[in-house]
Amino acid sequence: MSTGVDHTTETTTPRSAWVALTVLMLPVMLIAVDNTVLTFALPLIAADFRPPATTQLWIVDVYALVLAALLVAMGSLGDRIGRRRLLLIGTSGFAVVSVAAAFSPTAETLVAARALLGVFGAMLMPSTLSLLRNIFVNASARRLAIAIWASGFTAGSALGPIVGGVLLQHFHWGAVFLIAVPILLPLLILAPRLVPESRDPNPGPLDPISVLLSLAAMLPIVWAIKTAAHDGISTAVVVAALIGVTSAAMFIRRQNRSATPMLDMKLFSSGPFSSSILANFLSIVGLIGFLFFISQHLQLVLGLSPLTAGLVTLPGAVVSVIGGLAVVKLAKRFAPYTLMTAGLLLVAAGFLMILLFRHNLSVIAVVISFIVLELGVGMSQTLSNDAIVSSVPPAKSGAASAVSETAYELGAVVGTATLGTIFTAFYRNNVDVPAGLNAAQTSAAAESIGGATSVAATAPQPLAEALMTSARTAFDSGIAPTAIIASTLAVAAAVVVSVSFRRSPVQHADQQEHRTH
Repeated sequence: MSTGVDHTTETTTPRSAWVALTVLMLPVMLIAVDNTVLTFALPLIAADFRPPATTQLWIVDVYALVLAALLVAMGSLGDRIGRRRLLLIGTSGFAVVSVAAAFSPTAETLVAARALLGVFGAMLMPSTLSLLRNIFVNASARRLAIAIWASGFTAGSALGPIVGGVLLQHFHWGAVFLIAVPILLPLLILAPRLVPESRDPNPGPLDPISVLLSLAAMLPIVWAIKTAAHDGISTAVVVAALIGVTSAAMFIRRQNRSATPMLDMKLFSSGPFSSSILANFLSIVGLIGFLFFISQHLQLVLGLSPLTAGLVTLPGAVVSVIGGLAVVKLAKRFAPYTLMTAGLLLVAAGFLMILLFRHNLSVIAVVISFIVLELGVGMSQTLSNDAIVSSVPPAKSGAASAVSETAYELGAVVGTATLGTIFTAFYRNNVDVPAGLNAAQTSAAAESIGGATSVAATAPQPLAEALMTSARTAFDSGIAPTAIIASTLAVAAAVVVSVSFRRSPVQHADQQEHRTH
């Protein structure tokens, strides 16, 4: 049985390919910065608008919800009209809407701007990964390119809190959205000259019905998950879930019957492809849920500034980059699925360390746990993304990349909605709001730790101290169940990867094409 070890070299890759990679890392860093900087800006947004906890979750989630719903359609569109063209359209729209988001007058306006950012963001990520699939035809070089591409995402995740922290200490929270402009302008100037265009030579027409069915599947399902996690099961939740599942079934049926499907469902018959998608999804559920908690723990429980809180996550981000690059060399000696499994187990270990440190979750404990967790993320994400894009012919890379990104974004939504809601539920059940506050203050303090912090800022000193002591204890009461769930998901992903790759060793699509000629 093949081990899946890659012995190819990268001597055939021209220098222009690596230059194009540099340009394509700009939108990747933007998406990463946008995700993490908002999390660290959320306490200030909450203090400004004082939205309910549900609206706070929507500010974070709506971007990923819309983006996830559109990724498959946009990936297929890029295959048809050109991936570079779609990338430039998305870049222009993202820059304009980022400026609008920065000056949002209400929380509801900010939610709307974030939704529109999701539309243009859906054009960016699958375009970058599919362009890499077509630029790097050599398997070994492509794996290194994907590791560097992933390191751009990790670097953006690390830089987001730091750059955002500096901005948040000197400017209004809207400044965190404006940083998209200087990142995107070089892309608009350089991409037409340095990034080669690619598209499916025989794409077939775009199917509007399939696009609508994909939206009708994703949006209600994600909404049902979010709403059920926060408010419990209701008639509306059940109806939305049924609409989503029915639309998904109709979408799959239509793809299987189409001569030129928007998404080739045969891709999922490959064990490495499907298990890599699942691994991405499960690991991101835990990681995003962790970031949702840790950003608030560092600022609202430990009392760190946004900048200092961002610096706490920096060592883990650096280790993630190192792990992603190192695993490329290790993959020449060990089976990639073995390394991917090891990475997922490290992710689980990071969450278990959070569980062990939960009674004294200091800055040092967070740094150590995050280093272990991010090392695993860097290893597993590099290899899983390589397995996904190398399983398909270059002409279909847009749709495959979109599936990979859909798993990531859906994992982000589910992670925030479920694990974030667990923290909210434990907070509400355990917080003890002291007497002496008015009805509005009591309601806000009982809703979330962000609300309690806002109330404490204007309450008399004795009441403020009593409230914050209770709020911090109540918020941290959700650590144990969340860490257990996240670690269990990572272990489950490791098991699935190990079993599926053993049964069906990864076969690169470019190797298959070579053997047919």
